[in-house]
Formats: sequence, C-alpha cells, structure tokens
Amino acid sequence: MLGSTADAEDVLQESWLRWAARNEDGDQDEVRDPRAYLVRVVTRQSLNRLRTLQRQRETYVGPWLPEPLVTGPDVLEDVELAESVSFAMLLVLETLSPLERAAFVLREVFGFEYAEIADATDRSPAAVRQLVARARNHVQARRPRFERPAEIEEITTRFFTAAGTGDIQQLLDLMAPDVVLLSDGGGKKRAALRPLHGPDKVARWLLGVAVKTPLTDVRWVVANGNLSVLLYTEDGLDSVGTLYAVDGKITEIYLVRNPDKLRDLDVPRQISAR
Repeated sequence: MLGSTADAEDVLQESWLRWAARNEDGDQDEVRDPRAYLVRVVTRQSLNRLRTLQRQRETYVGPWLPEPLVTGPDVLEDVELAESVSFAMLLVLETLSPLERAAFVLREVFGFEYAEIADATDRSPAAVRQLVARARNHVQARRPRFERPAEIEEITTRFFTAAGTGDIQQLLDLMAPDVVLLSDGGGKKRAALRPLHGPDKVARWLLGVAVKTPLTDVRWVVANGNLSVLLYTEDGLDSVGTLYAVDGKITEIYLVRNPDKLRDLDVPRQISAR
C-alpha cells in the first residue's frame, strides 16, 4: 500500500493506539466487528499517509524506489504474492491515485469484498467497483513479466560477476535492447538522476560505480518477491540489486543505494496474502 516499511509500521502503530484507546475508554460503539473496524482505520490512515508521501516524492532526488522488503523464501512459491510486492509492480501502483491504489490492493491482493472496501474507504460499492476496474485496467497494461527463480539466479550471478570484473561484453550480452536501470540514492549515495535506457549506458554506469566502490561480498536474499543480492563494500552494505528478465535477457534493473532504505535488511519479514 505505501512502499515503505517505516510508513507501514507508523500507520499500524497509530491504528493500534486508536483501537487501544477505545478499549480503555470503554467505547464499544460501532465496534461489533473488530476486523472491519481495524481495516477501516488502517485503510484511512494509509490513504492520508499516501497523499503526504506523493507530495514528498515529487521533490525526491533522482528516481524513487520502494524500500526493499526482505521476506522468507516461501514467497517465491506464491507467484501472485511475489508479483504483488515486486519492485516493478510497486512502481506501477505509484502511478495510481491513492483511492485507486487502496481499492486495488484490498481487492486484488487481499481479496476483500467490494462492500468491505466501500466501508473502509467511505465510498459506495458501485464507486469502489469503478475504482478497482480502472486500477485493474491500468495495472494490466503495465503488468511486468519476468523469469522464475531458477533462471533469474543464474542471470543475476553472471551479471554482477561481470560488473565486478569489468567484463563489459558479458554485461552487454546479458541485457535486452530495451533494458532500463533505476538507481535510488536519495541524494545520499551516487545514483543516476534519471532512468538509464539501453545496454551501453547501463553497462558503462555500472562499471563506473564498481571502479569507485569495489564489492567485497555478494549475498543472496529474497526481496520484494524476487531473488536479489545484497552488495557489500569495505564500508558495509552498499546496495540491494534486483533484476527482472524475459526470455533470458535482463529487461529491468533496480538498485537501491539510499542508506535510509537499507536498515534492518538482515531480518526476514513474514508476509501473507490475508
């Protein structure tokens, strides 16, 4: 919903405090269904936060990427869940309005009924159906397609090995002609200020970064429903890299370098569809 673990935790904490305050005050009006009440509170808190975040991200330095969400390996076995938290999908969701995003996530990811979503968003069921339909059409037109774990692991290994050794030809061979790289430094680490398009630009930028900040270790992790790599330099964790490939060729590269988004990555977070 929010693209940020910290923001999600803030929303949940605020929602819990509201629930706890009602219980302490003995105010049980309209809380005959605690689940519906909490869904309503969390959704409306999320909508308020989304509107604030959208304004903040308009002035973000360079491309904004979602915070890497490290999960257990079981997420890879659930194709729909893996796709719903992928970098590519979260960026598509960023192009929706807050209401469209909330309605789409509640319906398509968590399976809530239209009446439940209507209650949570203070809209009519008919209006919610329109929101979901509009968001679904928008997402379907931009829905990413990518290789499954076995293929992407081999491709990712070869790619970052080539970047570390300076093998530009290997890098070029692994990328599709329309490859795009998005790097998020948040103004705090070196990153391309605009998306890079094409194998040549991507390869040369990556090699430039590798020369200035040589890697000392590469570790596998499941992040955002995809096999990703934690890239370390002598100063510690430098970035998280995630690749998407189609027909054996890399089409999208996401590199999160903003140190604010690299905290607590060693602890897997368990997520579920419901």
